[in-house]
Amino acid sequence: MNGKMELLFWQLVYFFIKQRYRIIQLSNHSHEIWLESLENKHVPIVRVVRYDIDWSQWLKRDMEYAWRIAEQIQKRRIRRFREIVNIYVSTYPPVDDWEFLIEKPLPLSQKRNAVFRTFLIHSGNVNMSLQQLTEIVQTPIVLPTVVNDIDPFFEAERLKQDILREAREQHERERRLFEYGKPVFTYIFIALQVLVFLLMEWSGGSTNPAVLIQYGAKFNPLIQEGEWWRFFTPIFLHIGFLHLLMNTFALYYLGMTVERLYGSWRFFFIYLIAGFFGTLGSFLFTTSLSAGASGAIFGLFGALLYFGTVYRHLFFQTIGTNIIGLIIINLLFGIMVPGIDNAGHIGGLIGGFLASGIVHLPNHLDWKRQVRTLLVTVSAAALGLYIGF
Repeated sequence: MNGKMELLFWQLVYFFIKQRYRIIQLSNHSHEIWLESLENKHVPIVRVVRYDIDWSQWLKRDMEYAWRIAEQIQKRRIRRFREIVNIYVSTYPPVDDWEFLIEKPLPLSQKRNAVFRTFLIHSGNVNMSLQQLTEIVQTPIVLPTVVNDIDPFFEAERLKQDILREAREQHERERRLFEYGKPVFTYIFIALQVLVFLLMEWSGGSTNPAVLIQYGAKFNPLIQEGEWWRFFTPIFLHIGFLHLLMNTFALYYLGMTVERLYGSWRFFFIYLIAGFFGTLGSFLFTTSLSAGASGAIFGLFGALLYFGTVYRHLFFQTIGTNIIGLIIINLLFGIMVPGIDNAGHIGGLIGGFLASGIVHLPNHLDWKRQVRTLLVTVSAAALGLYIGF
């Protein structure tokens, strides 16, 4: 094995990590690494392989394998991109004809103009290949400097350990993000809405309009007369057992995730502000009597979307696609099925996103952004109340 090429492999990986790429897949022997960036719109995915290639047949098979993986990656990405880059670092090129294999990039289906481009860097074309890579990634490739008298194998091993340690630490930091808080208010809110439901049933039935108004449902005439608490009390009321059951399950699963991400007091604030905006949306756009935690629950979707603006790569690699899909499905369901308060859902979604921007994520203070979001939230609430009254 050639020490200089081994070092070059880890220098390339190190360069991409410094460009805010992150390792998304690492082979058992650490000689095949996939990296992803959500900031580089042209080349979001890079694969780097260290292997001394003897024959072009091996290169062809491996390119086909990598191309199939690239196909799967591009199918799950929402944003458009231009290229996925596949880099081989080999001491020598294959002994038979191989240039024709990488001469033209391979097209990727379903993404117009997206291609899979391969580079084979060997000891005879390092400078030329790095120049071509620079043009593709649109960033000058500057490799870490090495003192001449240092053993390249030793330096490669040092870089490898630094990179793997950083990858482990990054994984641990990301894991801790989802375990910041312990669910407290999720259980409290579930208990409250079940308790209130039982009281309403005891008082005459949760589907009885008089009982709903008595317990604080959204009723526009009474809100306009000054009963402002009706912007909050509908969060804990439900019309019928099925309504309660569906919202309880939704609150349990979403609430657990959001409260672990944001912590209990942030979750408490997000839930109530989202509930307020949900009721405000319903107040502005519908005149019917309404109640339910749906607006606040949509606010939890908004909180997860806000998390996605801070940790885009982690959001889309974990819950992002599912969350966006659920939001779209629920909103379409609300449009197609009569009797569902979609204005309240959209209001709650907006309110949850804004409330999350005010409190921000734990250990991530951004005062300018938080103050701006607070001003937008207050202005939106004031404008809505002004229009409504």
